[in-house]
Amino acid sequence: MPEIAKVGVIGAGAMGNGIAHVSAAAGLPVVLVDVQQAALDKALATIGRNFDRQVKRGAATEADKQAALGRIATGTDQSLLADCDIVIEAATEREGLKVEILKALCAKLKPAAIIASNTSSISITKLAAATDRPGRFIGMHFFNPVPVMKLVEVIRGLATEEATTQAVLALAKRLGKTTAMAEDMPGFIVNRVLVPMINEAIVALHEGVGDIASIDAGLKLGANHPMGPLELADFIGLDVCLAVMEVLHEGLGDGKYRPCPLLRQYVAAGWYGRKTGRGFYDYAQDPPKPTR
Repeated sequence: MPEIAKVGVIGAGAMGNGIAHVSAAAGLPVVLVDVQQAALDKALATIGRNFDRQVKRGAATEADKQAALGRIATGTDQSLLADCDIVIEAATEREGLKVEILKALCAKLKPAAIIASNTSSISITKLAAATDRPGRFIGMHFFNPVPVMKLVEVIRGLATEEATTQAVLALAKRLGKTTAMAEDMPGFIVNRVLVPMINEAIVALHEGVGDIASIDAGLKLGANHPMGPLELADFIGLDVCLAVMEVLHEGLGDGKYRPCPLLRQYVAAGWYGRKTGRGFYDYAQDPPKPTR
């Protein structure tokens, strides 16, 4: 089984900086790459704040924080990933963008390096086919916020080698994560169940079955969910929810996975949820208020 001693991460957004955080906290040197220096600067600031929260609640010490931050190198050039044993792609959930990144990445890596995608729904087999190493390609789907959420879905593509799977399972364990093995089907396990539920909540809103506050209260209090489905959609990002529904609809060909027109409207308006300040809730208000 190949040993993973150095981790690369492509994409410094919420998922990428979270993966870098937990990898560095586990004692691994990390290279975090993004096309924008501003995104890297923001990522390091976010990682620092998240460590501060861990220190405050006693989950880490100030020395742990400083040591972990010292293990993270950043840059805009993929060549910095040349000596990484695994590179985890955490770019935006768009197949074309991921394929473009993966094709450019392969020539920068050593032959034995594993590539993992943090995709939440796209076919691992299809992404692997865009690389020069489908046997050393795998899905490693983390959940947001990465330092808090314990689960990692591990998804084998058609060509993924057993040694690759075992190396990634070992890495996830070192990062303190629990793994769930999922087949390479649209949405895998969690999003195959979760995002259609969110979409159905949006359908209920669209059809006037209930307003935002009532739908969220109904699921929180009636089903004991920690967040209502519309609040959760805002947290995930409505653009991400739409992307997952489109993958499910196209990949499974079943009308029950058709994205709600209201979801499409919100995304078209640029109302993605918390990250844009407005979705089903208006985050300019404290506390956030439903937008309809």
